[in-house]
Amino acid sequence: MPRINLLPWREAERLKRQRDFLVAIAGAFVVGIVVAGLANFTYVGRIDYQLERNARLDAEIKELDKSIKEINGLERQKERLLARMEIIEQLQASRPEIVHLFDEITRQIPEGVYLTAMKQSGAAVEVTGIAQSSTRVSALMRQIDASVWLTDPGVVKVETTEQGPSRQASFVVTLRQIRASDEGMEDAR
Repeated sequence: MPRINLLPWREAERLKRQRDFLVAIAGAFVVGIVVAGLANFTYVGRIDYQLERNARLDAEIKELDKSIKEINGLERQKERLLARMEIIEQLQASRPEIVHLFDEITRQIPEGVYLTAMKQSGAAVEVTGIAQSSTRVSALMRQIDASVWLTDPGVVKVETTEQGPSRQASFVVTLRQIRASDEGMEDAR
């Protein structure tokens, strides 16, 4: 006898296909979630690693900034020390100049001229004094002009005053000191 299946096999096949489809969708969803979770975990790990590197770089940058500030401070200190050394060298070089100035002034003062004050500003010197007459002041000017270490004499003021039976001339004379570095005066000695 022929076998006839009277069961609704098409309906069972459709239900099986629907079930397989839902299982496939659920499997794809689970796989998608797993892939998304792995991708998230990977990216979070990379981000954390990069943040650690950034933090390490920031710490190194701060250390380098401190070093740069320290180096800048040392360079400023070096510049100050070099400026001080230069000033000291200038003072050392100009130290004999005051000796030359006093020596030359004492040699160039003619008899009858007395100094009461001296003021120096750089190479300019202002001499104040008393002379027996104004001709003694002009003799002082000529001797200063002929000097090796002094030059450019100029009279600021000459006042003749009478003190008892004698006359005196109060004077203010300016002159310029020739520096050894100006014209190689060390060779002239």
